[in-house]
Amino acid sequence: MQTEIDARHGLTRRALFALLGAVAWPLAQADARGESDELLASWAEAGRYHAGRLSVGAEGAQVRSRIELPTRAHGLALDADGSVLVAARRPGDWLLRWRPKGGEPQWHWVNDDRRLNGHVLPSSDGRSVWTTETDQADARGLIGLRDARTLEKTGEWATHGMDPHEMLVLPEALGPRDRFPAGTLLVANGGIPTQSETGRSHRNLSRMDPSLVALDPASGALLGQWRLHDARLSVRHLAWDPVSRRVGIALQAEHDDEAARRDAPLLATWDGSALTASPPMAGALGYGGDVCARAGGGFWLSATRANALLGLAPDGAIAERVTLPSAGALAAQAGHAWAGGAAAVWSDGQQQAWPAALQIDNHWVSPPRG
Repeated sequence: MQTEIDARHGLTRRALFALLGAVAWPLAQADARGESDELLASWAEAGRYHAGRLSVGAEGAQVRSRIELPTRAHGLALDADGSVLVAARRPGDWLLRWRPKGGEPQWHWVNDDRRLNGHVLPSSDGRSVWTTETDQADARGLIGLRDARTLEKTGEWATHGMDPHEMLVLPEALGPRDRFPAGTLLVANGGIPTQSETGRSHRNLSRMDPSLVALDPASGALLGQWRLHDARLSVRHLAWDPVSRRVGIALQAEHDDEAARRDAPLLATWDGSALTASPPMAGALGYGGDVCARAGGGFWLSATRANALLGLAPDGAIAERVTLPSAGALAAQAGHAWAGGAAAVWSDGQQQAWPAALQIDNHWVSPPRG
């Protein structure tokens, strides 16, 4: 019905949401927020999708402002100018730059021969925006190079695998003799065959080929590639731990055998030399939703299907387990951490309820304080 209405008024779906996106609606009146923490997130509410600013503090968890989205979002990234980059959930066809402090939002729709894979990242030099993408013709994984001002495609780099997902820029040199300098681009190739006819369906899993790759941030040249021994562990999300100087990688198990999937490790680590899976995680149910650094070293990992937040040592051993239904979005900053669940937000050991209708998505970002 909505498509018919849009057609009668001469509005395409893209034009409609460009119009809707021209306004961000504040949902809470200004108050003395005290020490409230701010999170940039996406969510579903009353059958519609949004991105926006959330506050978590003494007054509870509240929505401060939001913008409506055409479909469900996935990854977000904060740019140096304070704007928020939002990528559609895979297989996605839109990209958004939103300015929480005011200004017209900027929408970009990708060509039909490409699909976005849910994550976006500003380049270190500020000249480009990087997106993980799939070539619809042959399922090749790509990094889309986009003009930072217009979001228009300016080039592509191969990821040397299928189903590229999250990216991470190394904050410092890593590896023997600092083989991988600060600024190196890491890409998680999920390895699941996906094309236009399969959408989000996981088919032909015998062809899975997950890997972690390091790319030169100036040329896209392949600097290194690593694989786990178990090809049914999809490499998905990335986080840097400055204490152990390791990258933590959230895994998702795609085993045919239910028992193998139930107890599969959900974390791998990379130290610049080797990619190593953690010990098996009994009852973690095979789905690592997100990962972030843990104060003192190690990682927080959301075991979404097990309704748990796992505190992991640098080697992946479970040091702490917190019950959090549908644990998903994670963020960390200056020794603090936040985790989003189905009905509550967890922060440094405390939980607060969400507004009842809010269904938080997979990822969020904590802007720098001050």
